Amino acid sequence: MEKIKTIVKKWGNSFGVILPKKVVDTQNLKEGIEITITIEPNKIMTVGDLIDFVKKHPLPKPKRNYKEILEEVDRDFWPEE
Repeated sequence: MEKIKTIVKKWGNSFGVILPKKVVDTQNLKEGIEITITIEPNKIMTVGDLIDFVKKHPLPKPKRNYKEILEEVDRDFWPEE
């Protein structure tokens, strides 16, 4: 799969896009084959999009909690005298 930027152009009553030769060659595209195009014009991510993303892709649970990490940092950088 390749991601490219191209410009939509009017062709008669329709619109079309031109695929660069490099993409045509690397993807072995031929006339008449079916491809899928994902359209994201001026996509701006909202806070809601971020929340949905985090729900779908949760971070792994840490092995230690933040208090344990802070205590270790304290011991390493400010040892008791």
